[in-house]
Amino acid sequence: MTETGLIVPVPEAEPVVGRHRAALDPITAWGIPAHITVLYPFLPPEQIDDEVLGVLRGLFAATPAFEAALTRVAWFGSEVMWLAPHPEERFRGLTRAVFDRFPSAPPYGGAFADVVPHLTVGDRAPLAALEEAAAVIAPHLPIRAAVGTVRLVEGATGEVPWRTVTECPLGAR
Repeated sequence: MTETGLIVPVPEAEPVVGRHRAALDPITAWGIPAHITVLYPFLPPEQIDDEVLGVLRGLFAATPAFEAALTRVAWFGSEVMWLAPHPEERFRGLTRAVFDRFPSAPPYGGAFADVVPHLTVGDRAPLAALEEAAAVIAPHLPIRAAVGTVRLVEGATGEVPWRTVTECPLGAR
């Protein structure tokens, strides 16, 4: 089944997390870059038309571009190791804006009461490998990033590669 998602690519993180993501996060093999998810899953591909793309472009253009930093290593249980962005609220605002406009697409299918902005480094990899990666990454924090676009991606779980449908620039600072 083909799905879509909205992500903020964080290329500034790749030199620090790239090799760890390649080993510890399966979606890296799908061609998904280091990113912070805005909303996944988004609408089914067949529902994404020029009107939807126009709404997305308008939403994101109304949000000023901003600077962020990945400031600390964090965990979801012992299965997912991730980096926390600051300011977190700016990413939450992007998610809220999209979900408010597209309520049929709740973040993560509505599975979580609180959607925590994060950049996943490792997901369901062996704990020792996740801990080792966390120890290697931590001294390189913070990683500063310019947040200027939201990317709409499309693909099927486990299939390579996912593709970029469009990039929506954020507004002027």
